[in-house]
Amino acid sequence: MDIKTPPTLITKPMQLESLAETLAQQPVIAVDTESNSLYAYRERVCLIQFSTPDADYLVDPLALQDLSILRPLFADPQIEKIFHAAEYDLLCLKRDFGFTFCNLFDTMLAARILNRPKIGLGDLLEAEFGVHLKKKFQRADWGKRPLPPEMISYARLDTHYLIPLRDHLRKALGQTQFWPIAEEDFKRLCEVNGNLPGPPETDIWHMRGANELSPQQMAVLQELVDYRAQKAEKLNRPLFKVISDKTLVELAEREPGSLKDLPDIHGMTRRQIGHHGHAILQAVQRGLAAEPPRRPSRPRPDDSFLRRLDSLRNWRKRTARKLGVESDVVMPRVLLDKMATKNPLTRDELKAVLDSVPWRLEHFGDELLKTLERENRH
Repeated sequence: MDIKTPPTLITKPMQLESLAETLAQQPVIAVDTESNSLYAYRERVCLIQFSTPDADYLVDPLALQDLSILRPLFADPQIEKIFHAAEYDLLCLKRDFGFTFCNLFDTMLAARILNRPKIGLGDLLEAEFGVHLKKKFQRADWGKRPLPPEMISYARLDTHYLIPLRDHLRKALGQTQFWPIAEEDFKRLCEVNGNLPGPPETDIWHMRGANELSPQQMAVLQELVDYRAQKAEKLNRPLFKVISDKTLVELAEREPGSLKDLPDIHGMTRRQIGHHGHAILQAVQRGLAAEPPRRPSRPRPDDSFLRRLDSLRNWRKRTARKLGVESDVVMPRVLLDKMATKNPLTRDELKAVLDSVPWRLEHFGDELLKTLERENRH
């Protein structure tokens, strides 16, 4: 496919129907998404890019009311969908459109399993094809319309080379013992959980500097956080573009009582004071009068769990060194945690824990049971 041929922008239902028919006939397609998390209160998918060996397409969800015609495509086991760093795209597609997924290939994950030194899309394309991708629009506002020609050109390049890149990486994986690991991880990706659309939340207990605040100041911080969320939703802006976390924590610590107290606080410029000053003072007063919030209790894992987890991690490190790969290629962290929790003592019990990774069970099962058995004897 000639890169000089412009991509097709899909903005009308009839165009989308035609595209769905075209893609349904392909054995393999490349996919990417662009979202507006840096520019909106509730992030949403603003563009979906598709490439076939013959053409590039850009689907505009902001111009189309219904994308359900694409649902069978993503669920079709006969069509391989290629992504780079798929997890975030899958989360967004599942969250916004309810898509389910089958038969994926993730070029970033493949590159990690192959232990490539650099796994960014630009790095891989430069290494494989001598193609240099510009990063100019990585943080652009993909919700703006109309999309300028340079952003359209940028977006199509994220999928334009993915099919040949997949071919190179698939061949390389086939020449190693790691293709079965890649297959397992691609299947596990299909099960990624997509959260329903909802407002972003700020956990005051994890804000930097909050652990220095008194209980009453934490109540002030909660009121400030709640005010920011309400304002961000009204303005349709991300939280950090309304008031920064650092500013909120300092406001809670200083407990300003009047507008003249605000200029000395980080981030409280004249413009910010004009927009938020009176509301901030009111939030501070509400917090000073409120019941201090209780820190959520998080029970500490028991010592036996921690010992098992430590032993499993050490086994994973040793195995990774032998195989020449990163540790989580040997065994994903979530499965280590699950083994440490369930403490399987028999092959059948271990099989129930590692049901999603049968190759790893077959090749590492005996070692894992011995590792857990040694720890259980202590």
